[in-house]
Amino acid sequence: MSTPASFQSACPFPIENYPQILLAHGGGGRLMHQLIQRMILPAFKNPWLDAQHDASVIEPGGSRLAFTTDSYVVRPMFFPGGDVGSLAVHGTVNDLAMAGAKPLYLSAGLIIEEGLPMETLWKILSSMQRAAQAAGVQIVTGDTKVVDRGKGDGVYINTAGIGVVEHSLSITPTSVRPGDVVLVSGDLGRHGIAIMAVREGLEFDTVIESDSAPLAAPVLALVEKGVEIHCLRDITRGGLTSVLNEIAEGAGHPIHIEETQVPIREDVRAACEILGLDPLQVACEGRMVAVVPEREVERVLDLWRGFGVSAGAAVIGRVAEKGTARVLIRSAIGAQRILEMGSGEQLPRIC
Repeated sequence: MSTPASFQSACPFPIENYPQILLAHGGGGRLMHQLIQRMILPAFKNPWLDAQHDASVIEPGGSRLAFTTDSYVVRPMFFPGGDVGSLAVHGTVNDLAMAGAKPLYLSAGLIIEEGLPMETLWKILSSMQRAAQAAGVQIVTGDTKVVDRGKGDGVYINTAGIGVVEHSLSITPTSVRPGDVVLVSGDLGRHGIAIMAVREGLEFDTVIESDSAPLAAPVLALVEKGVEIHCLRDITRGGLTSVLNEIAEGAGHPIHIEETQVPIREDVRAACEILGLDPLQVACEGRMVAVVPEREVERVLDLWRGFGVSAGAAVIGRVAEKGTARVLIRSAIGAQRILEMGSGEQLPRIC
């Protein structure tokens, strides 16, 4: 099957080079953003995809449902604070929550490498079930496939999720307005550093555990209390930097961030310095960004601080009215720089 000429003309690189480029850059950051924008979205263009949200909100029969899917290829499969099984559940539950939906049902597709010990598989499945139970969802359908030894890193998991949307809000970047305030739900970077420490055999003074956790409860608390939410995004691949750039681009407004207000634990910051990583680009799996009107900030903070997963919520910046739709960050000494999306993911295969 030939490639449509319109695809070729829209791509920043020759299409045949994309696999090699993705491999070289780890499949994250600006390159993946370009791949989605210039190839995937044109291929399947429709109003739901055009919204570019973590979950699509569909309305079959007059009801409002959120629908999402994601795949998890983390290496190693087990890490401090979680594993590929719990991560798969948390990630899909969180994508549903970012639409303000109550997560209900998940599917689970397992791509299993030949030779994976049954004890290991059972441990992963048990972790998935515990995570699903804690998040209040059911795994109701699935599939299994086996690939040749050496072709699968143990197991890859795809999960899709359905949730019910019980509000009339439009929680997307297009709802963001100048003057809105930007908040994060807690400290950043622990997931990526936890994986890196195990992968590279690094030891720090303290054990850094992944922040992997479900985010539905603190989101639904905002919805139930009638908080006006303009945008929600969970902080995963590409870290805070990617999320803020995507919101700014979708909103068409610049976002100004105060670096000193971004919560990063000292052990994570020190680990990033040792490894030469930018903590603002390191993935989380239990943290989110919220953009709300200024009048709602105190209510958001009060509600979020009632949940363990969002107890460290903080205001980190606001949406500006004038300027290019990009992210600007001001340092402790007052110097301002552009917070650009990375060319590739700093730590590939961590979620």
